[in-house]
Amino acid sequence: MATGTLTIDLDAIAANWQALNARTGNATETGAVVKADGYGLGAARVARALARAGARRFFVAVAEEGAVVREALGRGPEIYVFGGHMAGDTDMIGDLDLTPLLNSIDQLTRHFEALPDSPFGIQLDSGMNRLGLEPEEWSIVAGLALGQQPRLLLSHLASADDPDSPQSRDQLQQFHDMTDGLGVPRSLAATGGILLGPDYHFELTRPGIGLYGGAPFADAQAVAALSLPVIQTRVVEPGETVGYNATWMAGSETLVATVAAGYADGLIRAISGKAALYSDGIRCPIIGRVSMDLITVDISALNYIPVTLDILCAEQGVDDLAAAAGTIGYEILTSLGARYTRHSSGGALS
Repeated sequence: MATGTLTIDLDAIAANWQALNARTGNATETGAVVKADGYGLGAARVARALARAGARRFFVAVAEEGAVVREALGRGPEIYVFGGHMAGDTDMIGDLDLTPLLNSIDQLTRHFEALPDSPFGIQLDSGMNRLGLEPEEWSIVAGLALGQQPRLLLSHLASADDPDSPQSRDQLQQFHDMTDGLGVPRSLAATGGILLGPDYHFELTRPGIGLYGGAPFADAQAVAALSLPVIQTRVVEPGETVGYNATWMAGSETLVATVAAGYADGLIRAISGKAALYSDGIRCPIIGRVSMDLITVDISALNYIPVTLDILCAEQGVDDLAAAAGTIGYEILTSLGARYTRHSSGGALS
């Protein structure tokens, strides 16, 4: 096989949901964010595993993602669309019973005119300045919107991954100011917000990255494992170079393996010379530049020629690989390419 194998542990995803759910009280429901194709791991299989674990409210970025989740789950679970009701979304929202989170006066107008009897939520800007109605806009339209009975009032924390950031407390106060006493269920906390404590939980939390094994949920179980096939090995003599632009030169005789994956598969060039692959727990550093389809690895520490090398494994999780690249685990997960052979473990019937 000339492609990598990506193994997705659905039982670990379910366990992570249950662990985050256990951090909230009985008055708080725990939803699940499955946008970006379930953070790159397959929205349909992930949503089914989470539904079996107990999730009943799901969040996607756009209506097209909602269609995939609805097909996987059938009628019943609520599917919220962060992007709201965009032009051209009306039929999909109505036919598939999606719940757009309306972000602007234009979206409120579009939804109320096109689908006056369909469910909706409202996204409020509590200080992130990205999506949602600002306080002044909300004060103008709140009466109209509340008269149509929204399912949810939602906002998003900008710095929840930093427990010491004062921005979260400021946003919490702004969210209270915009929503207290309205009698509508509220949601402010994603994974980081859940970990900030009960003040942020309200009636619904919506964990995302924590379900998939990523920071800031330090207790998360690992979800993704990625093994790459070795295509060829060679001995590189002292003074010889490896890869594009000769960025790595052998100081001594080196056994080099070339594996089948590269930046076209989501293993970005920034890990060149910084991350490693593993075999039976032994570290094998990446040497030379990551190219489109290939990565070269120093396997001199091994006393055998491996069939595969692991890049996501017990020794190097998504956040470790992200740190080597100077990025975040979200980017690593959501960039994993279509060429991998994908296998799911656990989660019967997924």
